[in-house]
Amino acid sequence: MRKEAIHHRSTDHFAYAYDSETLHLRLQTKKNDVDHVELLFGDPYEWHDGAWQFQTMPMRKTGSDGLFDYWLAEVKPPYRRLRYGFVLRAGGEKLVYTEKGFYHEAPSDDTAYYFCFPFLHRVDLFQAPDWVKDTVWYQIFPERFANGNPAISPKGARPWGSEDPTPTSFFGGDLQGIIDHLDYLADLGITGIYLTPIFRAPSNHKYDTADYFEIDPHFGDKETLKTLVKRCHEKGIRVMLDAVFNHCGYEFGPFQDVLKNGAASRYKDWFHIREFPLQTEPRPNYDTFAFVPQMPKLNTAHPEVKRYLLDVATYWIREFDIDGWRLDVANEIDHQFWREFRQAVKALKPDVYILGEIWHDAMPWLRGDQFDAVMNYQLADAALRFFAKEDMSASEFADRLMHVLHSYPKQVNEAAFNLLGSHDTPRLLTVCGGDVRKVKLLFLFQLTFTGSPCIYYGDEIGMTGGNDPECRKCMVWDPEKQNKELYEHVKQLIALRKQYRALRRGDVAFLAADDEVNHLVYAKTDGNETVMIIINRSNEAAEIPMPIDARGKWLVNLLTGERFAAEAETLCVSLPPYGFVLYAVESW
Repeated sequence: MRKEAIHHRSTDHFAYAYDSETLHLRLQTKKNDVDHVELLFGDPYEWHDGAWQFQTMPMRKTGSDGLFDYWLAEVKPPYRRLRYGFVLRAGGEKLVYTEKGFYHEAPSDDTAYYFCFPFLHRVDLFQAPDWVKDTVWYQIFPERFANGNPAISPKGARPWGSEDPTPTSFFGGDLQGIIDHLDYLADLGITGIYLTPIFRAPSNHKYDTADYFEIDPHFGDKETLKTLVKRCHEKGIRVMLDAVFNHCGYEFGPFQDVLKNGAASRYKDWFHIREFPLQTEPRPNYDTFAFVPQMPKLNTAHPEVKRYLLDVATYWIREFDIDGWRLDVANEIDHQFWREFRQAVKALKPDVYILGEIWHDAMPWLRGDQFDAVMNYQLADAALRFFAKEDMSASEFADRLMHVLHSYPKQVNEAAFNLLGSHDTPRLLTVCGGDVRKVKLLFLFQLTFTGSPCIYYGDEIGMTGGNDPECRKCMVWDPEKQNKELYEHVKQLIALRKQYRALRRGDVAFLAADDEVNHLVYAKTDGNETVMIIINRSNEAAEIPMPIDARGKWLVNLLTGERFAAEAETLCVSLPPYGFVLYAVESW
């Protein structure tokens, strides 16, 4: 066995409390190097005749990526504390892996050899809102979704959809427009909407906030927002707003005071200013988002700034009953701010959803004291490369997803915000080269995978567009210009996701990933419920064998309702190019 590949740490995604009674313990080993692993464990204070008392239980392999196998044991320590190690076997070889290293037999004279989970405290649990696991989100860029009140449109707003957007153009989208189309969202099956910023700001995107306590007048007013939230809640739709706390806009009052009064401003320490007077060229002499002078970075460690922003966060929850905050550029704000942010908003509404915008490994923010989830760009990147760009093989795709899933605790994955496109990325149909079949496969994967999926407005009807600003076109409301077949495909998948708990919360297992024809088979299992998804990501028809023994089981085609008994040991599925099928596997 390759000892250098065997790895565990008694923290983060390797050792964590799944709930108030259960510990999840993971082990990493070299791929295909170890045959069998057992968890060796016991209470640190259980001794008999001078020997520590322990027991063993088998660990199950939960997946593999390109380099490693991953093993899991779920254990409920009766006194909520544990010392533990691992017994590995390969061929005739046996190793006992402990915090102090490797042994041929398990030491019993001192628990200090072993890994330690000191105590399972409920207060330390990672606890995301349970409702998020069942939610299907819909992201709305308010300026481009619908114009419900032309009287408040910005001066010079262009006729709806009359031309492609520019970085500075306006079309008059507003909150009333969203209210007017809630039936459309409800029909699709949406149960959560995420709005990009709606607070007063000069731009069309509103990420340059001028006033955090006011709705942008071109979007409506506070009464309009209250109506929107109320109508959404009546339809079973949650509402998440976008908070830009890393930076403000150039017109933000305190920053204007600094521009006016320089070093004498009482707000000078609200920002990261290197010297006075302030200058914007060739680069700002104050910290900003990227190097954008119009977006000065806020000093979130300053007590007044912190108090102001936490007041913002709690105000919109308290007064408008919103259900979540999406946090822009969340990784560039100090961890202590986010800890206090969580405490403030959860004290007001315990099941509010806290979502951070982080594009990279986010474990430091997902330990239970800061965010409930991050935007799962790692999953989105893998899905787009495999299904749309076709520059990743089936086995590479399965390996990548297993790596992502094993980079976080299970309950983190259950609440992950799984997007495919957004206001910052090209449209799905554009990335797919105009091939709707590929878009269907992307939605199939997204809506059958673990996590909380999010659809970017218009992707469900086949809108197109490259990077910003092309991906921010006006929503197409003319039925003749909407891809109704794609819409019905997404609607059916959402309905199936609601019907089958395994699709929402089940464990995922990749059963086959064939690189020759690039077909993929994976199963979602929750208790006695299993759904198998079979995908042909190829431009040729394929005969795909089912990688399970289905004898004695019913197979129900979830797309057609066809139900048949499997009698043969080996079954094959015939799929057209870019075809797919979902089977519920039921016992006789």
